[in-house]
Amino acid sequence: MGSLTTHVPDTTRGQPGSHISVTLYQLEGERRQSIKTVVTNDDGRCDEPLLENDQFVVGIYELVFSVGPYFTAQECTAPDQPDVAQPRSLDDVVIRFGVSASEQNYHVPLLITPNSYSTYRGS
Repeated sequence: MGSLTTHVPDTTRGQPGSHISVTLYQLEGERRQSIKTVVTNDDGRCDEPLLENDQFVVGIYELVFSVGPYFTAQECTAPDQPDVAQPRSLDDVVIRFGVSASEQNYHVPLLITPNSYSTYRGS
């Protein structure tokens, strides 16, 4: 059986995105059901898969990463004003994706900087 995992690297600082809240939702039509909320550990990873075995089914999912508090804690500053806190460019990052083969492993990482993010499907 497959599983769903994630992790959050902070590519600006070259460190894990630790203590970031991640909420997983399953979508069915207009319905959005919260499945699980976890917090990344010191290594920017979740301690266990978000979904696995019989819980991991074909469908549409959303991961919501609450990165705003992480960047506030990192004291992100504007380059030309190092003593002034920079307004958040990102707060919640939402990644909507489909699972078409629940017997496979899906790894959906979020690579973050204070002003951008990217993702990909790993295994």
